[in-house]
Amino acid sequence: MGLSSSIKSNPGLKKIVHKMIVGNARPRWWVRWFVTPFIHHRGKGSSIRWSARADIFPFNKFSLGANTTIEDFCTVNNGVGHLLIGDDSRIGLGSVLIGPVTIGNQVILAQNIVLSGLNHTYTDVTIPIRLQKVTTAPIIVEDEVWIGANAVITAGVTIGKHSVVAGGSVVTKSIPPYSVAVGNPARVIKKYDFEKGEWVKVS
Repeated sequence: MGLSSSIKSNPGLKKIVHKMIVGNARPRWWVRWFVTPFIHHRGKGSSIRWSARADIFPFNKFSLGANTTIEDFCTVNNGVGHLLIGDDSRIGLGSVLIGPVTIGNQVILAQNIVLSGLNHTYTDVTIPIRLQKVTTAPIIVEDEVWIGANAVITAGVTIGKHSVVAGGSVVTKSIPPYSVAVGNPARVIKKYDFEKGEWVKVS
């Protein structure tokens, strides 16, 4: 049995290791300085701005593609799920990414966008929501997507290739490839028609 399996199979040991790694809901300083920089993939030319909050833990995957930038004042967190970002993408100012999230190549996220694959359980009214279990559902943003400022993408949603999500939209259901979606909740208003070679309004 490997070290990781031994820790996971022993609740007491798992609690001790978790406390050593996590402090006040973020990685402890020694993890940020001496562990995560050496175990997670960072592509050539990638950048995480100095003011971004990178809560990157060693127990889930984190990957940043080549020539991809995470801008100032962003928060990225892989504490409850993998966070994978492809090549030549840009995560705009003040955006929040909480895994499980997968972002493809050539993706543009504008400012103050929230993608959270995490939800809090609230069903037991005898227990404060803060103390109930969390649930996760992966968010997938495929290649060449553009998401406008202040949009929210909820857990379990896929945004299809080369689609546009208008600023301020709240996306609660998956968006097909080559679509334009707007509103709260977001709905598709245009799709690209490959036979006509143009964007067509959806009635």
